[in-house]
Amino acid sequence: MGHMDHAAFGWLTPLLSYAMACVGAALGLRCTGRALAATGRSRRNWLLTATSALATGIWTMHFVAMLGFRVSGTEIRYNVPLTVLSLLVALVVVGLGVFAVGYGKGRFLALAAGGLTTGLGVASMHYLGMAAMRLHGEVSYDPWEVALSVSVAVAAATVALWAVLTVHRPVVVAGASLLMGVAVSSMHYTGMLAVRVDVRPSAAELGGAGATAFLFPLIVGLGSYLFLTSAFVALSPTARERGASAAAARLGEGAA
Repeated sequence: MGHMDHAAFGWLTPLLSYAMACVGAALGLRCTGRALAATGRSRRNWLLTATSALATGIWTMHFVAMLGFRVSGTEIRYNVPLTVLSLLVALVVVGLGVFAVGYGKGRFLALAAGGLTTGLGVASMHYLGMAAMRLHGEVSYDPWEVALSVSVAVAAATVALWAVLTVHRPVVVAGASLLMGVAVSSMHYTGMLAVRVDVRPSAAELGGAGATAFLFPLIVGLGSYLFLTSAFVALSPTARERGASAAAARLGEGAA
């Protein structure tokens, strides 16, 4: 059994990965809240933005954390197509959950469907990302710890979406984002506790790409997307602000 180090760079990768999860959650929940106050094409566009933010934040969180993962006796590389597929799966499945909340008829059913689907999307992304890992040895999982990690993901997504549907104050959304960041990070490290690696030293060259050459540029690019989108959302007027502006304009025209 190879010795696994989940934080080879100390607290740097856990803290940075948590920050990315919180940013993605905050942006995703904020956009979902905007969507619920909108109609037509505007609602769809806000939901698409929420989907991309949540999925990107979760994916970035996972692979930032994986930058600090080491196994004694073997190097670690990543299968490129599977790694990219994990991001696409996160986008699709998280999108299904977000749109279930955005267009659901009954609040309870919408919340249950959205929380379950989004949580399963988080878990699917995690384990597909783990399947992309290449090392000299065999990777296995403890089934009970896997089940626990999936349960944490579903519970986290459900609670966060409940906060968006129930309370719309920014401070509550911020609190829900921090909570979801904790839960997503907890899901990741619970899933990592389920990992067992039977190292089999070999001189053969591993396939795939190294973490520094492949993951780091992707993480930087997706992280930049999150922060740029956050700035766009912060500068975009809310429905209430647009209504107030229109009312002020009408008053100005009446006075003239």
